[in-house]
Amino acid sequence: MSKIAFIYPGQGAQAIGMGKDFYDRSEAAKKIYEESSAACGLDLASLCFNDNDKLDITEYTQPAMVATCLAMTAVFMEQTGIRPDVCAGLSLGEYAAIATCGALSAQQAVALVRKRGILMEHAVPTGEGAMSAVIGMEAEGIAAITETIGGVSIANYNCPGQIVITGEKAAVEAAGIALKEAGARRVLPLKVSGPFHSPMLKGAGAELRKELESVAFDKLEIPYITNVTADYVEDSSEIKELLVSQISSSVCWEQSMKRLIADGVETFIEIGPGKTLSGFLRKIDKSVKVRNISKWEDLQNE
Repeated sequence: MSKIAFIYPGQGAQAIGMGKDFYDRSEAAKKIYEESSAACGLDLASLCFNDNDKLDITEYTQPAMVATCLAMTAVFMEQTGIRPDVCAGLSLGEYAAIATCGALSAQQAVALVRKRGILMEHAVPTGEGAMSAVIGMEAEGIAAITETIGGVSIANYNCPGQIVITGEKAAVEAAGIALKEAGARRVLPLKVSGPFHSPMLKGAGAELRKELESVAFDKLEIPYITNVTADYVEDSSEIKELLVSQISSSVCWEQSMKRLIADGVETFIEIGPGKTLSGFLRKIDKSVKVRNISKWEDLQNE
């Protein structure tokens, strides 16, 4: 029997106005925004819907994205009756996946990523770290070059032909030059505030562990796939250490999607702003069905 997976985008998909049509039309969505705002101490509706210069700053992006994804999910399930067999989220999106799977409430997830965002934002002094997307080169070749340089590693295995590297600014720049010389089609510096998913963020992971000590995870109602190992998580007792590791380890997104496809997932529903993950999936396996729920009109198609 074919399975359905809900998948959630990470940081970078945010956009002013995201979720407003859900907020305006659904009491369920409005409730999530309001309760999540109280939980994290931010006016998330204003942050998401009104022009501002904060939405792209990590400590604000993270709670805004998770609240929006979970508000959209609540409405989608309410209106369609569709439930996932498994969930996954790219980096930040994993928190929305965990909440949808039942281990966290929306309010807990949003409050937690607010703290995560602050820790990540301030983990490395501005200008010391960097990230770049490498286009048109296989992961094995990229890893071989980054290992010889040091101070740079793979942050994201997004899809075939798109890998993100991360680390010390000078090392990332040196790797970019070497990768282009080795045949990479393009190396694009990313506009980010830090070297996310690199060993430089292990300190942020240690601080997150302290925050997680007071968080009680409920039983997972359905499994999710973790970025860290591209394997299923079915026991809530595993979640804390995986979230600590996730901050400084590679995001195994391509591997995660291949695992789900091999296990019978035929329909992927990307819930949240943008269509980034749908694009990745089409490069991973063109045969799977991909749906997007990013605006109110998308509900009518389901």
